[in-house]
Amino acid sequence: MGGSHLALVHGLNVAQQIAFFALAGAMVLSALRMVTTKNLVHAALYLTVVLAGAAGLYILLAAEFIAVTQVLVYIGAIVVLMLFGLFLTRAPLGTGQDLDNNQRWLAAIIALFLFGVLGVTLQKGFKGTHVNAIPITDGGSNTAAIGVSIFHDFVVPFEVASILLLAALVGAVVIARRD
Repeated sequence: MGGSHLALVHGLNVAQQIAFFALAGAMVLSALRMVTTKNLVHAALYLTVVLAGAAGLYILLAAEFIAVTQVLVYIGAIVVLMLFGLFLTRAPLGTGQDLDNNQRWLAAIIALFLFGVLGVTLQKGFKGTHVNAIPITDGGSNTAAIGVSIFHDFVVPFEVASILLLAALVGAVVIARRD
């Protein structure tokens, strides 16, 4: 009995790792295409793939509530808001050459520099730190723990994100109404 249970757990770990790398690969490719495409609508659709991949990663982490919230809020609302803003502001939807300013190499160098700084900072800040997962003791969902964490521990960043989204919506309306 113990050997078959161990084989089942090992099989799940391998399946989870395969799913993780498949999702991560799709997210990386879509993120790269999102920032390199010249069509703004295609960029929004690539963003949808990235956000859906993040929802898949939340499912792998057994955070179903966050995964559903990711789909509803970010894919269902933010991407629709972005597309609405694109269409409302009459942004160029085709592959116009005037959208490129030939500074890709400078942008790539700065991005790699920032990636390195972030990596070194995280490595120095969290060196030797082990994250312990908090098991769910009641056998149910972790939705209550997530709600307490968001609205008690992280209420300020949550409200800042709300204000930022409101400012983006107001800005899109102001830009559209300049006629």
